[in-house]
Amino acid sequence: MSGWRSLAYAAARPLLFRFEPERIHRLTVDALRIAGENRFGRRVLVLAGGAPRRRRPWAELMGLRFRNRVGVAAGFDKDGVALRGWAALGLGFAEVGTVTPERQPGNERPRLFRLPEDQALVNRMGFNNAGALTLARNVMLARRHLPRDFVVGANIGRGRATPPARARDDYLAAHRLVAPVADYVVVNVSSPNTPGLRDLQDAAWLDDLLRALDDAGRQLAVAPPLLVKLSPDLDDSVRDGIVAALVEGPAAGVILSNSSIHRDGVASTQAGEAGGLSGPPLLPRMLAAVARARQIAGDRLVIVASGGIASGGDADAARAAGADLVQLWTGLVYGGPGLIGEAVRATSGPSARVAAEGRLVR
Repeated sequence: MSGWRSLAYAAARPLLFRFEPERIHRLTVDALRIAGENRFGRRVLVLAGGAPRRRRPWAELMGLRFRNRVGVAAGFDKDGVALRGWAALGLGFAEVGTVTPERQPGNERPRLFRLPEDQALVNRMGFNNAGALTLARNVMLARRHLPRDFVVGANIGRGRATPPARARDDYLAAHRLVAPVADYVVVNVSSPNTPGLRDLQDAAWLDDLLRALDDAGRQLAVAPPLLVKLSPDLDDSVRDGIVAALVEGPAAGVILSNSSIHRDGVASTQAGEAGGLSGPPLLPRMLAAVARARQIAGDRLVIVASGGIASGGDADAARAAGADLVQLWTGLVYGGPGLIGEAVRATSGPSARVAAEGRLVR
């Protein structure tokens, strides 16, 4: 990453990293919320993000207009309090959550750890959130202030105290609250920090759940597109089977991937902390998973690349592998908001591989 934005953030990062990770994360989201609510603050965020401004959207996917292909992944703004700030930074979309039907505190602290040698993070947050109703209210209140081509996704999950046998009820309850206000809804069955959640990554179970959510949306007269977020730790054959099943069902897309329990190639001393790893160590597996999913799904699913994107080059590599959209998270922690503009510019047109193959560019 180059330019004055990256240099400015590199100078400020040592000071920021003196704070406990979860505390500075909370302060960052609060600052985004406050800045997004006033004109001067939004102007500062526009400069910080450095994303080019375009009048026409670059992508039309799932029946939605995205002004660009770069978004923030779920987990950064769990309760959707800083949507105006994310929009001002120049993102094309924000995925908020993960939320559960009821408020829950998450796991005990400390639960977020920096791995600076690897530019990575480990978290075991445990779906700490204020509940789906609060998220829905926050999105609804922000809507009239957001650009029309800024897309908001809502990521939903199972509550920690809910028995796995009743997981379907939790997803339906959370969906009922967020579907009326979200542009798309993500079914999260891949967090490593809720016991038993990853066991729900079963093609038949997911198909049944997605059909139930689709029916529920139609009954509500609001049926936002449904996506599924999968784990990077699935065997290729298992993930291939799920993607193939998604193609035949009501899902509009798949997000690849969530955080990982594996620590291959990680050097940091904090790597031994329990939880999900995120950041550049995940990039090769994410790119491979995206390429396999694109080969299976063709143009019948929207593929969102999430995991390890820390530069414009990484974002372009994700597009070249077959991703329609890319999401940032850990890269923002280490690279700062200037990463947004870099990623937007890198994904502003068809990738070289997409153009060479003549694949439909939507």
